Amino acid sequence: MENRSFNISFELSLDPFFIPPGGKYPIFFFGVAIYLFCVFCNLTLLLLIITQRTLHKPMYFILFSLPLNDLVGITAMLPKVLSDIVTETSKVHYPLCVLQGFLLHMYGGGVLFILAAMAFDRYVAICKPLRYTAIMTPRLVVAIISLVWGLDSVLIVSLFSLQTRLPRCRSFVLNVFCDNPSLLKLTCGDTVLNNIFGLFNTAIMQIISVSVQVFSYVKILIACLVTRKSDTKNKAINTCVAQLVIFVIFEIVGTFTILSHRFKNVSVDLQKIMGMLIFLVPPLLNPIVYGLNTNEIRNTLLKVFQTRVVSV
Repeated sequence: MENRSFNISFELSLDPFFIPPGGKYPIFFFGVAIYLFCVFCNLTLLLLIITQRTLHKPMYFILFSLPLNDLVGITAMLPKVLSDIVTETSKVHYPLCVLQGFLLHMYGGGVLFILAAMAFDRYVAICKPLRYTAIMTPRLVVAIISLVWGLDSVLIVSLFSLQTRLPRCRSFVLNVFCDNPSLLKLTCGDTVLNNIFGLFNTAIMQIISVSVQVFSYVKILIACLVTRKSDTKNKAINTCVAQLVIFVIFEIVGTFTILSHRFKNVSVDLQKIMGMLIFLVPPLLNPIVYGLNTNEIRNTLLKVFQTRVVSV
């Protein structure tokens, strides 16, 4: 067999956005404002759950993973993209590119598994209210959170481990950020196994997440139709609709992005924008949907704010 060696630079070039003249700084400052708003909202939600004993309940311990995951996703993607826009460099070292791709895929899988865990918690709370405390014990909550992060880690580590067997012969990333499909396009080996395993990973995540959520929401819907208590029904509907909106948006954007890498006739710029939306929309909406839309969190936040104002 012929031995081939590839003189490939350790530094990679990213495919930048086309920025019209005079648009660089407005886009940069707008992006910074979005990032700071997301960080502030998600950190506020995390700190409330940590510091307020009234929120030390199974529902909020599971919810804690959501803003944490959102911070990982948006921090792994947006600062680098904004930096490249304002400096006009679009360069990244290969290990950092792999790290970014790994964190972004961890974020994507985390969203699916966390939403499934939250749906199960709401199913128990609404359909089995008298047994909620007995079912959602600290041990079970820890097991659910461990399963969410453990399963996500195993699937993503396995996905990226397959890339180590392939030689790299290109140094131009066809995206504004690094992800598994973009990294695969840098290789010159047979990527069939990687593509199959990537689709298998996606299918496993989707099947688990969708199955748990469909089961939970169908049971909740039945409970809503049976119950005559309007307050219980309204609370259940508000919880389900909010979570379903987030899930549907994530699914639409995520599915398009995954499939777009398999078809050559999809616009590269559209591919970039839709890919970024995966890491922008949930971190923007989740603190609002699960923070301000949740009575207990909203009331706790107002109480903390009023206490701080009075003390000043």
